[in-house]
Amino acid sequence: MLRKKNITLNDRKADGTEKLNAGDLVKLFLSDETFEKFSGKDETNSGYMKLKSIDSGRLQVVYEDDDVIIINKPSGMLSQKAVPEDISANEYILSYLIRKGALSEEQFKTFKPSICNRLDRNTSGLLIAGKTLKGLQTMAEALKKRTVQKYYRCIVKGELREKTHLKGYLSKDEQNNKVKVVSHIRPEEKADYLPIETEYRPVAVSNGYTELEVHLITGRSHQIRAHLASIGHPIVGDGKYGDLRTNERFRKEVHVRSQLLHAYRIVLEDGREVIAPSGREFEDAWDYIQTSSF
Repeated sequence: MLRKKNITLNDRKADGTEKLNAGDLVKLFLSDETFEKFSGKDETNSGYMKLKSIDSGRLQVVYEDDDVIIINKPSGMLSQKAVPEDISANEYILSYLIRKGALSEEQFKTFKPSICNRLDRNTSGLLIAGKTLKGLQTMAEALKKRTVQKYYRCIVKGELREKTHLKGYLSKDEQNNKVKVVSHIRPEEKADYLPIETEYRPVAVSNGYTELEVHLITGRSHQIRAHLASIGHPIVGDGKYGDLRTNERFRKEVHVRSQLLHAYRIVLEDGREVIAPSGREFEDAWDYIQTSSF
């Protein structure tokens, strides 16, 4: 740039050896091509077109307004990318909005719609995303303040017959991506644990298994799965916290390949409810429980 006189010092050609003093005037002359390169325009265009090419037909939208979209995420789909090559729920939502004309290339340069809550890869159910900055900020704040209520369905080993409010403490092992839940901690352990609350209500009981409605009060990583396992009632199909023999039986008999946990209902701050039906795997497992001898 110095050789081509694209940089001048006090309106004179600079060779790069000068020392700057207070009051000196440095000018940079950039071509339109260089400016676009520095601004990342090509990269933005490429990202927009790549998202547009994604087939968003897999996306099940259960609620949408001007600012918010809520989808029913299938089991096996990431909520957000783990590596750059991943196509997660976030990318499917962006593709859907681009394809329907709700997100222009100009808008994409300044704001990218994004999910507000997360579900484990093998947990299905409701994911909330902000279509606009207003929607993203409003929903993120509501989730933080717990004015949005989240309810799950799951099938657990063992029979539970009373509505129960569980309290405990959770510690995460980042290296193994697994958590530990205990009911009590010593004062010196306080820094290593987060307080958690989980409420459940039995919906149906059959042949040594229970279908639960779970109210997630605090939203920690793996909370429902680990909390229920800690009281001796692991979720069927859960490879991290479940019962190995139970999982193997359900995998063999009804092809259950992930935890039977579904985020099925959200109650918004204004009282509106959004409900997502559970998948065939969940229903087949419960039918099998009711019709089999254990």
